[in-house]
Amino acid sequence: MSRLNALRAALLGGLVLALSGLGVMAQDAPTTGTAPPIVADDTAPTGEMVTLEAGAPASAAVPASELDYAEWATVAERAERALENTESSSVALELLRAQLVDWREAFLVAQNTNSSRITTLREQIAALGPAPAEGETEADEIAARRAELNAQLVAFQAPGIAAEEAYRRADGLIREIDRVVRERQADELLKLLPSPVNPANWPEAWKALAGATGVLLREATMRWALPTSRQQLVDNLPLIVTLLALALGLIWRGRALVEAGVGRLVARSTARGLRISALILSLGQIIIPTIGTVALAEALKLSGMIGIVGTVVADVLPAAGFMVFALHWLGGRVFPKAEHWVPLDLPADARAEGRFLSTVFGLILGINILLRAALDQQSLTDAARSVLDFPVLVMAAVVLWRAGRLLRRASKAVTEGTDEVGANFRAGTLGLLGRLAVLVGFVGPLLGAVGYIAAASALIYPAATSLGVIGMLYVFQVLITDVYVLITRREDDAKTALVPVLLGFGLVLASIPLFALIWGARLSDITEVWTRLREGFQIGETRISPTDFLVFAVVFAIGFTLTRLFQGALKGTILPRTKMDQGARNAVISGIGYVGIFLAGLIAINTAGLDLSGLAIVAGALSVGIGFGLQNIVSNFVSGIILLIERPVSEGDWIEVGGVQGVVKSISVRSTRIQTFDRTDVIVPNTDLVAGQVTNWTRFNLTGRLIVPVGVAYGTDTRKVERVLREIAEAQPLALLNPAPTVAFMSFGADSLNFEIRVILRDVNFSISVRSEINHQIAKRFAEEGIEVPFAQRDINLRNAREVARAFRGEDDDPKPVAEAPDGPRMMARDYVPGEGLTQKDTDEDDGEGPEGTLR
Repeated sequence: MSRLNALRAALLGGLVLALSGLGVMAQDAPTTGTAPPIVADDTAPTGEMVTLEAGAPASAAVPASELDYAEWATVAERAERALENTESSSVALELLRAQLVDWREAFLVAQNTNSSRITTLREQIAALGPAPAEGETEADEIAARRAELNAQLVAFQAPGIAAEEAYRRADGLIREIDRVVRERQADELLKLLPSPVNPANWPEAWKALAGATGVLLREATMRWALPTSRQQLVDNLPLIVTLLALALGLIWRGRALVEAGVGRLVARSTARGLRISALILSLGQIIIPTIGTVALAEALKLSGMIGIVGTVVADVLPAAGFMVFALHWLGGRVFPKAEHWVPLDLPADARAEGRFLSTVFGLILGINILLRAALDQQSLTDAARSVLDFPVLVMAAVVLWRAGRLLRRASKAVTEGTDEVGANFRAGTLGLLGRLAVLVGFVGPLLGAVGYIAAASALIYPAATSLGVIGMLYVFQVLITDVYVLITRREDDAKTALVPVLLGFGLVLASIPLFALIWGARLSDITEVWTRLREGFQIGETRISPTDFLVFAVVFAIGFTLTRLFQGALKGTILPRTKMDQGARNAVISGIGYVGIFLAGLIAINTAGLDLSGLAIVAGALSVGIGFGLQNIVSNFVSGIILLIERPVSEGDWIEVGGVQGVVKSISVRSTRIQTFDRTDVIVPNTDLVAGQVTNWTRFNLTGRLIVPVGVAYGTDTRKVERVLREIAEAQPLALLNPAPTVAFMSFGADSLNFEIRVILRDVNFSISVRSEINHQIAKRFAEEGIEVPFAQRDINLRNAREVARAFRGEDDDPKPVAEAPDGPRMMARDYVPGEGLTQKDTDEDDGEGPEGTLR
């Protein structure tokens, strides 16, 4: 029973190790091994051994009032000695740095000790008034009280001052350690090893490889020779066989069975959320085979036939298997077999190549993990390490180069095959990634062939791993979109919805630290960035931290929300019950909105404790910039405030400004939106409404005058025309009777007698419809009264009237010019047909042979 419990614990531990292997970097680090829990400090003076415990309690956990500055001085001196000693190991420096970080955190907290009491004391001292100038005195009671308060202030400030000095020292030491470690990393990357393509270096590599294999065989032989080991093998044989069978089944058939189940689910089901279920089930392609590798590793350990090196290899076996299965799964998601959903626009053969490359890279990473575990247990020469690492680098570079070509092919397919939103950005991103992958796949092996193995590893492995992480981000983005569709049930606009895009963008931002770790950043570098963010930055006498920004954002959001709610209450319930017109209501609502936002900003700044006095110089510079570069914007802003207060123009008014007529739809702080009668929006700067001439047809009342002109033929009774027109005007429902409509005889025109109907309308907005109705009534009444509406007549003088007359009589079939202007076109007589409204009158009444004639 205990053996089964041990087996369950081993399986669970191996599974956890396998799942944590996703974050394992494939990059071949310049130095290998992990920091032991206790490391001898090689920076101590000769004859003195100092140990640094990685698990020492953090100083930040100690209350600020109980900080042991003597202990801090010892730690700081040890760190200074380590920095002075060029032979200090990077492991020792990292452990010292961890302790310094804890102390720095404690000192940062201690700087704010007694801050509330210090503020109160300063306010008390300020209440006593300014200190007397030299040669002046003040009352003894006030002087004694001032001295007492100053003494208390100095006493309360002392812990903070000491903590700030210690904080500066710790921070400086941390920066120095980071600089030294980074310089060492740079030296390792630029280290030149013997060329791996030189055949003279191959024997050493073969010797190292044979030595590692020999170590495994010797360990197995030695273990077999021990009776206890053989007895352990016999005792555990049934369990070992069971584990081996389980491992074989899970590794060989588990992944295929899961893949087949997912395929059947996709083929038979059309339910919403299908792709989510398929993605979750497909994770079994990683978990099940990884459990098989855990079972295999446990079987090897239970056999008792492996030694130290074999145990190390067995320990990393689940991580190596996890890399293989995870990348195989990722290739199936990014380059799927199914045709119904293809994330990259690639044909079936290209997607098959993508799956193959992803699996091959997983195998490369898995083999590299196993080789590193076996080879790091023995001392390798530079030549052997260079030769053994180079073939793996070349294989990884080939995979990267071919993957780059696939990405460039997908980029061209996106450019040519779709015009959806974001297609250009997507194609550009794929093309850029493809070109970079091809470049790294070409340059990396060249560096490795020269001997820069570390530099080549720092290029090839992170580049390939980054492509894998990008693929995972894409899978997560698709998952987010599917979840959004499942929740909102809006599949049509899922690709253009804002929420999935914002969540995907946040996911990309969250992955930035992971990319930094992949490309060689230390975990301490990431934590240092976070520490700097938490510490904030200094403006004047105030330190602003992200917490202050968070408080500011929350308070401002609350104030903004309350302002909008109050505006809504005014607009919907309070103002409609007043006698204010719509324009006044809108002005009140807008003014309250501006005041509320301004107050919300002030309250948020005060609550967050932001001291903006240090920005006085910046504000002065901005004032100069506003005066010169932003004067138009400021002018429009001030004009908008004037419009809201003075209200010469309100929303809903019919105005005319700059030749544009329309109805005012909205007045903002910079511009006013006018909707013309053609249903187009015109944006007018507020300055034009305040400083220019504006015609407001409906500002204070809706009444307005309408003028309708009409002409009658000469010889018509003008009094009769006046009577008819007045009756038409007075019959209009919208016409005011006081003042009554008028009819004016305006002038004698060239073709008609001109009259005008002038009428005042109750609502000038209906002037067009009233004008149309009046014209209809004029046409009807004039027809009934026999009043003629003339049309324009023109006289044409001809110089060759005789030829025209002969042409009309048909005496000459040859076309003759009718009229010929000096520079104008010629009119032919055959263009005129006798008897169709064209008459001829000779100037000579006897024979019609005068030189000129007139056609009417």
